[in-house]
Amino acid sequence: MLHINDLTYRIAGRILFDQATVVVPNGHKVGLVGRNGTGKSTLIKLILDEVHADEGSISVRPRIKVACVAQEAPDGDTSLIDSVLASDTERVALMDEAETATDPGRIADIHERLGDIDAYTAPTRAAAILSGLGFNETAQQRPLNSFSGGWRMRVALASTLFVNPDLLLLDEPTNHLDLEASMWLESHLRAWRGTLLMISHDRTFLNAVANEIIHLENLKLIRYAGNYDRFERTRRERLELDSKMRIRQLAQRRHLQTFVDRFRYSASKAKQAQSRLKMIERMQPIAAALADQSINFDFPKPDLLSPPIIALEDVQAGYAPGKPVLRDLDLRIDMDDRIGLLGANGNGKSTLIKILGDRLKPLSGSLRKSSKLKVGFFAQHQVDELSIDDTAFEHLLKMMPMQPEARIRAHLGKFGFQGRRADVKASELSGGEKARLVLSIMSREAPHLLLLDEPTNHLDVDSREALVQSINAYEGAVVMVSHDVHLLETTCDRLWLVDEGTCRVFDGDLEEYKALLLERKRAERRGPENSLAGNVEGVEGGNVSSIKLNAKPLNKKEQRRNRAALRAQSDHLKRAVRDAEKLLSKLTADLKAVEASLADPKLYEGGGDAEVIALQTRSKALKESMVKAEEVWLEASDAMEAK
Repeated sequence: MLHINDLTYRIAGRILFDQATVVVPNGHKVGLVGRNGTGKSTLIKLILDEVHADEGSISVRPRIKVACVAQEAPDGDTSLIDSVLASDTERVALMDEAETATDPGRIADIHERLGDIDAYTAPTRAAAILSGLGFNETAQQRPLNSFSGGWRMRVALASTLFVNPDLLLLDEPTNHLDLEASMWLESHLRAWRGTLLMISHDRTFLNAVANEIIHLENLKLIRYAGNYDRFERTRRERLELDSKMRIRQLAQRRHLQTFVDRFRYSASKAKQAQSRLKMIERMQPIAAALADQSINFDFPKPDLLSPPIIALEDVQAGYAPGKPVLRDLDLRIDMDDRIGLLGANGNGKSTLIKILGDRLKPLSGSLRKSSKLKVGFFAQHQVDELSIDDTAFEHLLKMMPMQPEARIRAHLGKFGFQGRRADVKASELSGGEKARLVLSIMSREAPHLLLLDEPTNHLDVDSREALVQSINAYEGAVVMVSHDVHLLETTCDRLWLVDEGTCRVFDGDLEEYKALLLERKRAERRGPENSLAGNVEGVEGGNVSSIKLNAKPLNKKEQRRNRAALRAQSDHLKRAVRDAEKLLSKLTADLKAVEASLADPKLYEGGGDAEVIALQTRSKALKESMVKAEEVWLEASDAMEAK
């Protein structure tokens, strides 16, 4: 599918790739990983022919469709659903031509091609993708310009997925998504059958989607089989083996060199010495593994405060009197808390963060906090608002004017800005370095509470691991919003769910939360009848619906009862799957027969318009039935998997 051969590329005199070679086979899902600044995004541009290699070649299989998410968010007064539909230019052109074509042969060709690309089910497919990315039916009819840039970037992603390319190129696809949309995208890409090359620093996402990893290291592209965890393990083993082999080679070289030095000028041993000297010259040195530059996040130790450091009682939060975004907030935070906020974008997570960070006053209720409380606040907009002409040192100097230079530089050093790196302008820093600078700014006064809103968006995998370690070593409280499941799982011991206009404790783990989201999606598809389109009634998806806000853990008796209920449901689920598969098989056969008739040029001879309309109507009805049958099959299959 994709061949990169002896690629060399330089930018401003700096070499990014040096004789790099790699192959991406057809149908493989590949994660492209490497440190920030090593050239991953540049490789995408090289594949798209937006920039040109200095040496070597990049070849893609002829006549395939290659797609990448647009860098700029779509805009205008077009509705979301129409914007996504318009991205399939072939479908739009064929549908327009079908309205005006008069030649029977051409009409037949048009309908045959429309059938091949599933043109008549396009609105359903587009709506399903937009729904998965967080847009309900009402939102899909709204114009693009009524949404923020982040939400419109989701539409750009939806358009790219909708065109169903042969080769899909994604650069950090989860950056504009919340946890819910990220989990949907993970599921969608896992089931998708095309070839995928994606840049991502989210190890949970890579583990779920990728079956190969390409590592950009030392100007080369090295391909590893398996997901990210397997790549990390294999690479570590390879580095350990290389290190052992290098030690052995150095010992052998020393032994040979000792002989040469001793007998080079000896008449009887001169030939042997020369022979050993040639052996040394022929040895290919094994390069020492380059030590990774240390990445630091060292949050200062805060003073101890008596619990609770924040307590909310019956708080209403919002931006206008009488219009609360969140109600009935009864929460408390202690200094040893590690809290992850769950909930879809737009549910009020940012509002809650602002209330906790004293950036928004409650509309009503009681908010008590320690008079000595210091809060560190990280949000994505702060990264974009850095002064591009100021260095990291100058940013801190403005906020700590009375502190000696040595103390400011020591603080910056805790976040990876050692030596001259502290004197580089923000405009020349990578996205990850800017994020680290914001983290250093927010923690300059040793805060007791860290409020982190998507702190990993610009961080590579190694930086994320460093952040995990620093949060776990930090002695204050943390409240975090993140779509990075690995970060949440390894740092948070409590989960709060912001949903239905309030925030309450979620008494499950992230796997249970995923199951809850899956059950909600099923319920939405089932509609008010709460059934699988009439085939499977009362399926609870592995009793996921038992997970409630503030729910108490089930006792053993209740657990046994639920397991028995699940076993009883198993036969119904299996029957539903079999029935749906049989129905799909029949509908597919009927549709092929109808499309064969529509593709017959004889149909359009002699003015058979009524028959053409009837066949087109039949085709549309069959495709709609197939969509419903697929939903039934999916519901039953999901329910069986949830068990």
